[in-house]
Amino acid sequence: MSALKRRESEAEESSIDFTWTPTRIVAELDRHIVGQHDAKRAVAIAVRNRWRRQQLPEPMRLEVTPKNILMIGPTGVGKTEIARRLARMTGAPFLKVEASKYTEVGYYGRDVESMIRDLVENAVNLVRQRERASVETEARERAETRLLDLLGPPPPIDDDEETDSRAGRERAREKMRAMLAAGELEDRRVELAIEQKATPLMVGGVGVEQMDVDLQGMLEKILPRNTVRRELTVREARDFLFNQECDALLDPAKIHGQAVALTENSGIVFIDEIDKVVASESRGADVSRQGVQRDLLPIVEGTAVNTRYGHVRTDYILFIAAGAFHRNRPSDLMPELQGRFPIRVELKDLDQDDFVRILREPSSSLTRQYAALIGTENVQIEFASDGIESIAAFAFRVNQTTQNIGARRLATILERLLDEISFQAPERKGQTYLIDADYVQRRLQTFVDDQDLSRFIL
Repeated sequence: MSALKRRESEAEESSIDFTWTPTRIVAELDRHIVGQHDAKRAVAIAVRNRWRRQQLPEPMRLEVTPKNILMIGPTGVGKTEIARRLARMTGAPFLKVEASKYTEVGYYGRDVESMIRDLVENAVNLVRQRERASVETEARERAETRLLDLLGPPPPIDDDEETDSRAGRERAREKMRAMLAAGELEDRRVELAIEQKATPLMVGGVGVEQMDVDLQGMLEKILPRNTVRRELTVREARDFLFNQECDALLDPAKIHGQAVALTENSGIVFIDEIDKVVASESRGADVSRQGVQRDLLPIVEGTAVNTRYGHVRTDYILFIAAGAFHRNRPSDLMPELQGRFPIRVELKDLDQDDFVRILREPSSSLTRQYAALIGTENVQIEFASDGIESIAAFAFRVNQTTQNIGARRLATILERLLDEISFQAPERKGQTYLIDADYVQRRLQTFVDDQDLSRFIL
């Protein structure tokens, strides 16, 4: 099979489920994120276009590239959450990075190509989990056989042995198998040989994960592997042997090939704080910002990145960039880089009504999370309607008088509000607390009125 055909086959095997229509995607995002309809529509269309591209004939498919998205909006309005939920829905390899963590080639720090290597690692984990599910039944059977061998040697295959003696050995083994299945041997101890990896090598202060991929692969092959014998209970040994057998049944070459294809055709990279790499007039630590943009440009345009699993083409990876752009504008980015993000959506500031909706509507809202957490102590908390409105009012007020951190302020408010209940919950089993407007006022008014809000601000 030619390399091209093999790559196409791997792409088909690794293709993810794109049964999500734009309408369904927006509806699902609405369950978790309040507002920002334009941004939701933009990402929904971008995801659907991934599926549409796969339906095209090969000559046309090679010409269609993703339309990358630039989200513009202040912190805490849902930019990261939209991208994270999107990846979770589609099952695509997803990576969130902060642009400010990267440096120009030649400077100390991470280079931009490492984001693609990290994305491939995420894809490998996704494919391995899927392949592992297909071998779990066989792996459990093989692990059980190995456990039986450890608990008692198998009957020898000896033609000269008496038939009755062989049958007796087999009956004893089946009896032990039944006891093992019934959980009667969980605390019995067995001895296992466990392979330990060598300590990661450090060269000039650089870890193995930051080395050139070829050198990294070579070191992994030549570093010695130590085998030690450990005594474990049957309960512990079962999990260990099961994981060993799963790994033994998996085909690494197949997994790596599918992971590379999955990355190339379905990968999503979310680059946060893109506005932080806009060059300014200052010098020093600022000097490599323009260089980061230059290094980022070929990655977004489409290039081949060398990874430990082979070369990965970035032509069809979807890039979603986001930034607040408080002190600069998207037009301050390099013109070439701007052109690689043709879809721009602005996310609006959240107001008090949005905060009320965030506390009420999402299926995993903060109010539901806190109620569930404290409920584990057999203590019930109920949020009254006026209590939720009062929490939203306090959060909006603090955002307006101090630094605006968007919906993240709600977590700070709720943590302060429920601090006493959370601390005393183990001693208050069976009690119910009503979080109404009066309770919110009593707990928070002092802190909000205090001009020194240093303890209150994230």
